Amino acid sequence: MSHAIRVLATGGPEVLQWEQVPTPEPGPGQVLIKQAAVGLNFIDVYFRSGLYKTPLPMTPGMEAAGTILRLGPGVADLREGDRVAYASMPLGAYAEHRVMPADRLVHLPDGLSFETAAGMMMTGLTAQFLLHRTYKVAPGDTVLIYAAAGGVGLVLCQWAKHLGASVIGVVSRESKVALAASHGADHVLLAHEDIPARVRDITSGAMVPVVYDSIGRDTFEASLDCLAPLGMMVSYGNASGPVPPVDISQLAAKGSLFLTRPSLVTYTAKRKALLSAAEALFAVVEKGIVRIEVEQTFPLRDAAEAHRALEARQTTGSTVLLP
Repeated sequence: MSHAIRVLATGGPEVLQWEQVPTPEPGPGQVLIKQAAVGLNFIDVYFRSGLYKTPLPMTPGMEAAGTILRLGPGVADLREGDRVAYASMPLGAYAEHRVMPADRLVHLPDGLSFETAAGMMMTGLTAQFLLHRTYKVAPGDTVLIYAAAGGVGLVLCQWAKHLGASVIGVVSRESKVALAASHGADHVLLAHEDIPARVRDITSGAMVPVVYDSIGRDTFEASLDCLAPLGMMVSYGNASGPVPPVDISQLAAKGSLFLTRPSLVTYTAKRKALLSAAEALFAVVEKGIVRIEVEQTFPLRDAAEAHRALEARQTTGSTVLLP
């Protein structure tokens, strides 16, 4: 037997229940993983609350790192004892043991701990596609990054700075300013400020070619107003709630803007793309270009407490759950 967090009905953090469950067996193309560390991400909140729909009961979580215990039939490029990590569907990471499709796993470099891996796969792979594929950041660009002291935000700030961009970060409170600044943000704004006005001052009226916005409803309009003509609005999260229906004519009125709602699932759907993104992420982390900050850890059984802290914006960097 094993243990996992189970959700029988969607709702608040209290629906996350620690239960004894059978240890699963890997089927064709799958492996059984003994999980050493599990990543906490806002997408877990979306599934738990019912914003994102999934059949119930379910075990949440899309990110973890651990050791392969058993191989299912047809798995050729992995071995028992391999250290692996993932950030992928299907749900089920909040567990001591789980099965995963072998083609969704990547080998973990020896120099990276399980905790670091669980704190970087979702955030790091997301940052990789946002900076290199959704909008290809180039030297001299000025980029605006919301939640700049959060898990994805800290990686985005560091990586964008390495690519030669000038980085404007937005944080929710004064206590997070220094953290964002120490991770590459050239300017750090507070969320209660008039963000478009501040961006106008910083850029001498030019505004920015891209906004990375993980907040959603509360910041969407301001984000559009920060963009230069032909700029790209990248809405990749809903921390404050989903963005209401959009009148697309305002994109024309504000400068023929582009709007996208990307997801990691799509950008890593092909294994070649997943491996390429992971290779790029591991390279910048191992070289010290991007520092992964696991700022909080919780026992996996206390996942509800971790969700409360995340939703209250009491966390910085990455949060990891330990089975």
